[in-house]
Amino acid sequence: MEKVINSYENLFIVDVTQGEEATEATVNKFMSLIEANAEVVDVAKWGKRRLAYPINDMPEGYYTVVTFKSEPAFPRELERLMNIDESVMRSMITRLEYDPAERKAAKEAEAAKAEAEAPVAEEAPATEE
Repeated sequence: MEKVINSYENLFIVDVTQGEEATEATVNKFMSLIEANAEVVDVAKWGKRRLAYPINDMPEGYYTVVTFKSEPAFPRELERLMNIDESVMRSMITRLEYDPAERKAAKEAEAAKAEAEAPVAEEAPATEE
């Protein structure tokens, strides 16, 4: 029987009141957990941002978005661990209907093609007056 591998996107917000080191440690802890149990496709560290509304009387949080591929059991365990950790203010794991690796490769190919087709601006020779 074939292993089922799905694509997921995980957004989590970490409490920044503990300091930069604690925030970075929490992000790295979950990143290493994801890397150990899944194939990471993309990581977007959005950084410290103002929340739309206060969560636990805190106006800011550190946002991280991780896109990965794994077996269906892992996201449930990841969500359970994030709910236990008090430094994670919010988290959301979404199953993606598309293959993020293919979409990322297509975007990179399109950007390379656009860059190759862009006209090269030639510098006009300097004239002496």
